Amino acid sequence: MDCPACSGPVTLEVGPNQPLSASLTDVLLAANEDECIAISRNCWNCGWQEDRQIRVESIDTTDGDEVAVKRASLIEEITDELGAIERLATLEDTLAEVRRQQRLEPSTDSTEDGTTE
Repeated sequence: MDCPACSGPVTLEVGPNQPLSASLTDVLLAANEDECIAISRNCWNCGWQEDRQIRVESIDTTDGDEVAVKRASLIEEITDELGAIERLATLEDTLAEVRRQQRLEPSTDSTEDGTTE
């Protein structure tokens, strides 16, 4: 978009609490119901600025894979928990436990015809 005042380039910032590189699409898709998203458009040539807010009233989804959604939610929750751990030894122990659990799970890589390579 060009600035309506001087036709210069306009930057788009999305917030609050979003990284500067966040795109409006990503923020909207990650939003929760009743969340307010602030959008600021700025021209650095002439100083023109426009602020807008979008409130998400409801979210309707279709054709979602419930297992994939649950898996993504769990991965996000695990990532948040791991990000809060400050002790390196705790992270190492957690990784070792995850690998141990993976070894105990039955393999899902088997072929349907029962042949092996």
